[in-house]
Amino acid sequence: MQFHENPQLLHVGAMPNRSYYLPCASEKEALGEQSGRMFSLNGEWAFQYYESFSEAVSPQGELGFDEADMDAIPVPSCWQNQGWGRHMYTNIRYPFPVDPPTVPEENPCGLYVRHVEISGESLSARWFLNFEGVDSCFYLWVNGEFAGYSQVSHCTSEFEVTGLLQPGDNEIAVLVLQWCDGSYLEDQDKLRMSGIFRDVYLLARPQSFLWDYFVKESFSEDFKEAALSVELETMGDAEVFASLYSPQGSLLATAGPEREKFTFLVENPALWNAESPVQYTLVLNTREEYIAQQVGLRKIEVQDGVVLLNGVPIKFRGVNRHDSDPVTGYTISREQALRDLALMKQHNINAIRTSHYPNAPWFLQLCSRFGFYVIAEADIESHGSAEKYGGLGFVDGDEAYADLADDPQFSLAILDRVQRCVIRDKNNAAAVIWSLGNESGWGENFEDAGKWVKAYDPSRLLHYENFLTYHKARTPDFSMLDLYSRMYASVQEVDAYFGGGGLDENLQGRRMPFVQCEYIHAMGNGPGDGEDYQQQIMRYPGFCGGFVWEWCDHAVYGGQTPDNKPIYRYGGDFGEFPHDGNFCMDGLVYPYRAPHTGLLEYKNVIRPLRARQAEKGGNAFVFHNFLDFTDAGEAVSLRYELAQDGEVLQTGALSLPSIPPHEEAEVEIPGLDIPEGGIVALTFFYLAKDGGDFYEAGHELGFDQLILSEEPFFLDAPAQGEVRIEEGPCSLVIAGDSFRYEFDKRTGLFSSMACKNRNLLTRPMGWNVYRAPTDNDQYIDKQWTAVGYDRPTVKVYSVEASRGESGGAVLTCRLGIAAVSIAKFLDITAQWHIDAQGRIDCELHCQRDARFPYLPRFGLRLFLPKDFGFAEYFGYGPTESYVDKRQATRLGVYAQTVDSMFEPYLMPQENSSHMGCRTCTVSDGAFSLTCAAERPFSMNISRYTQEQLKKARHNHELAPCGDTVLCLDYAMSGVGSNSCGPELLEKYRLDAQNFTFAFTLLAE
Repeated sequence: MQFHENPQLLHVGAMPNRSYYLPCASEKEALGEQSGRMFSLNGEWAFQYYESFSEAVSPQGELGFDEADMDAIPVPSCWQNQGWGRHMYTNIRYPFPVDPPTVPEENPCGLYVRHVEISGESLSARWFLNFEGVDSCFYLWVNGEFAGYSQVSHCTSEFEVTGLLQPGDNEIAVLVLQWCDGSYLEDQDKLRMSGIFRDVYLLARPQSFLWDYFVKESFSEDFKEAALSVELETMGDAEVFASLYSPQGSLLATAGPEREKFTFLVENPALWNAESPVQYTLVLNTREEYIAQQVGLRKIEVQDGVVLLNGVPIKFRGVNRHDSDPVTGYTISREQALRDLALMKQHNINAIRTSHYPNAPWFLQLCSRFGFYVIAEADIESHGSAEKYGGLGFVDGDEAYADLADDPQFSLAILDRVQRCVIRDKNNAAAVIWSLGNESGWGENFEDAGKWVKAYDPSRLLHYENFLTYHKARTPDFSMLDLYSRMYASVQEVDAYFGGGGLDENLQGRRMPFVQCEYIHAMGNGPGDGEDYQQQIMRYPGFCGGFVWEWCDHAVYGGQTPDNKPIYRYGGDFGEFPHDGNFCMDGLVYPYRAPHTGLLEYKNVIRPLRARQAEKGGNAFVFHNFLDFTDAGEAVSLRYELAQDGEVLQTGALSLPSIPPHEEAEVEIPGLDIPEGGIVALTFFYLAKDGGDFYEAGHELGFDQLILSEEPFFLDAPAQGEVRIEEGPCSLVIAGDSFRYEFDKRTGLFSSMACKNRNLLTRPMGWNVYRAPTDNDQYIDKQWTAVGYDRPTVKVYSVEASRGESGGAVLTCRLGIAAVSIAKFLDITAQWHIDAQGRIDCELHCQRDARFPYLPRFGLRLFLPKDFGFAEYFGYGPTESYVDKRQATRLGVYAQTVDSMFEPYLMPQENSSHMGCRTCTVSDGAFSLTCAAERPFSMNISRYTQEQLKKARHNHELAPCGDTVLCLDYAMSGVGSNSCGPELLEKYRLDAQNFTFAFTLLAE
């Protein structure tokens, strides 16, 4: 008995697939979603861990165990999270030798044993044992008798055990294997865990009952009439009755008895969509059993290359979501899922791709209830096939990628996984798109599965991204696919697709809607290109949206350090091989679900309204409604704030007129007094008029900030009066009544700055062209370090000191920056003006050698005393902002502590810079240092150096450096999403050949 290496024998003793439901004893039970016919087996089970299958099972297929010697384990759970085996993380590579369909002999197993009491009277029912999720496969015994085998980790396996039960005590034993032949199709990018990780329960059912049903809808052309049909599949001689209730709970119609099909006609139906997820309630009963099914009436289709829902073009503002928790692993409760859905709704997300497997069966019900469009994806990924030759290039990667897609011995397995996904979730309104899986190449097996889906359920769209990766010796058939799905297509590729009229040479002449099933990779400090893609989504009707990769960082909670810092572990922390490090730390939220700044960015990128000043100017503004079904005037209220040079002058509230979906309206704001001069910013805050399931009335849906005028930020003239200039062999001292500065002629920078006898520099100033690499810098950083941006050296060619017209000192310095073994990449001519009050005006004229890579940043690094812990700045805040990641920030004046300005990415990296600054002051309450500039600059204030951030592998390893580190930058390159996405757009790179950084420093 060794079924787990036979892809032709996937399930033994298991029931046929059916849709998900819980039968109840009465209609009241069914409507209340509480089943008295379901008996949960969740809880404590006896557990024995084995290193291999042969340790656990005899050659005769028998278990040998003494329950008294077994440990205990909670079910559901993952055994790695309970202290057995070890975690591992790999993105692409299989964590075992690639020899399908076999798996290693050293194949860890977990034996689970549970006892359940069943009365003799109850045995008159038919009993079914359900496992909603077991990774990777399992063998089942009931009262010592072999009852079955099943696989497909994320789908339900159901067994009728009626004939195996006995009055009184019943023993259920389950042997779970870490790997099986199905593991070749479950190579998803995630931490690898094992065990019974979803609910287990028994169902007691009558002798005859409704086994399955399929709810289908059709509509008149104007959607004024809907036909709701229910196709039935019964067991025994059951007859079925039906009741249909309105969304408000009133009885609309009854029907029955029937054994094959019901049809209800609904006049003026309330249509389901993500903005208004109204559902009808259908109750099916056999007089002995009652089943309640929520029904959302909606129609999804493609017309002229555009995705329509209920005849209306829609956009997916989506995310990819794994089941992941740092404590419970794959085991996700309803409460945990609702926490995710609440955060998504609060951040304007309307779509989810269940990457890359079906979620718990009730998850789709929650999505239907609360309003999410779902790409329901089959439990398939064989990405490791692309790496099975070590990436050495002697076999075409695409050819290897598609091996299992064309392998006849896996044809049944691929079809089975697709069928299990579709059949289980078919009655959920949220499931608008079926997906055949992820990153498994394309071949005959997927073509067959796709054809089955379109024959079984033509009412939904069919998706598969990896269809252009196939064996070139055969002609592929894509005819069953409805979407041109891409991952991480660049903005240039998107423009090229729509510039060609929505046609692509690879698509066999079909015009297909375009979707990014993964984009703006949210790893670490990013993503930085969301707004660029959103502009395209708004511009092109056929671009139906995208799904951010991904929702949450994957990590394992590892307790706390002695100083109470939480520890989160990822790839490489478990002694495993292979591993892919922190590549699983790529979410919009931390493992503990605090939002990254990337989620705040995405929220405002996909805000429901956008504003611009009307062409006639003045107090007139145009608001465009990007909602698909909701009138903005009915759902959104407006608050505004008018500021000049960061000072708020006027605030107010405004009621929007009716703005139908996809339309816009011009609105005049009475009494708005727009000042002249300076930097004038008008900010509109979009607030929910009414509360939702996950937020209250007044919740901020997003904002727009319009810069109405932006005159140069002029500084006061320097003070009159002479300063003392003392020149030594290596330095110049410039002093006044209350200050003394020392200028190092070897570096071209100040080595000390004393104000009222307090030295404000704990270390000499330094030139700064490098940053602690973000995750998105991992490829370009190889170029940066190759040319020495991380280890610059300075050669000063000349320093001249003179006296200015006002009596101050003028230092003119010529210098170059290069690295050991590397040619010079920067020439700088610097002029420093120091007036009688100690004010420093600096102009840095820079010439960059264009043969070198673009710069991460350019500026100065100052080390201030650690008690300089307070900052006030006029720039983009309150959270970090970069040239390509600033949609969540606003230009304003912000006062923050230095500690609060740190963004605690679990893999330390560049964080918390602020672009667009005009002024920045750091102080200890008594002394301060201010930087100001006419041209906006970038600044960063931190307790950590960039060297510390680069060296540390985990956030909990960081310790403050003992200084307050102030970085003043002419500019910083954008953060992008190149950890998995395209290269940083050229417009966000610091690649100018000539530029000038002018700023003022004032110590007080």
